[in-house]
Amino acid sequence: MTTTDLDAGTPARTSAPRGTGTRATRVLGIATVVAMAWLVAFGLGFSPADRDQEESVRILYVHVPTIWIAYLAFVVTAISSGCYLFGRKKSLGFDRVAGASAEIGVVFMAVTLIVGALWGRLTWGVFWQWDARLTTTALLFVTYIGYLAVRRLGGSHHQRAKRSAVLGLLAVLEIPLVHWSVRLWRSLHQEATVLRTDGDISMDGLMLFSLFVGVIAFTLLYVWLLLHRSRTMFLEDLIEDRGLDQALAARRAEAEEVRP
Repeated sequence: MTTTDLDAGTPARTSAPRGTGTRATRVLGIATVVAMAWLVAFGLGFSPADRDQEESVRILYVHVPTIWIAYLAFVVTAISSGCYLFGRKKSLGFDRVAGASAEIGVVFMAVTLIVGALWGRLTWGVFWQWDARLTTTALLFVTYIGYLAVRRLGGSHHQRAKRSAVLGLLAVLEIPLVHWSVRLWRSLHQEATVLRTDGDISMDGLMLFSLFVGVIAFTLLYVWLLLHRSRTMFLEDLIEDRGLDQALAARRAEAEEVRP
């Protein structure tokens, strides 16, 4: 079946893949499951309770990795947006990676806010405070929800990619504000435990290792989701273009029928 090439805009014969999974993604998926099981074992079993926060410190092994991976996802969105916007070839592949990464980043950011609220309830006695770190994180979350909404506006694939790329490059500038908010303003939120400015790490060795396991597990999950979602977006664009081709063919057939 002849369709419109999604990147170049020229007629091309495109064969749609039957699915988004490959041998590589299946291996990656298995590694993700193993890493998550490893995280559960260390986070809930082997890692000791904290001296001050006691058992509630175990939320750390989800809270910190998810915000780091959300940052990573939004940076990937910005890099992919820049590659599309300033690259010689306006490849929609970069746009799909940007959109897929932003969607995953929003999910991870939502998890961060939810487990952070639970942690706040255990340590501060309330689920939410209009604290500098919490407020800027919520602002970042809303910004990328807006980014995803912009991607859903009408227009061609390249129009979508162009406006999304501009917003993706601007939105990433909020990340330094979120990260440094605990130093810029008085904040209830504790400062960084691992990446401290004085270079000191105030964590037990097994706790630090469990946190490292969490970062690995959620990174593998992010990459697995990114591969599947970007391929799904390719299929969505392909289906949309085929529908447009069929509509144009029907319109041409109607025009031929009314000719004398």
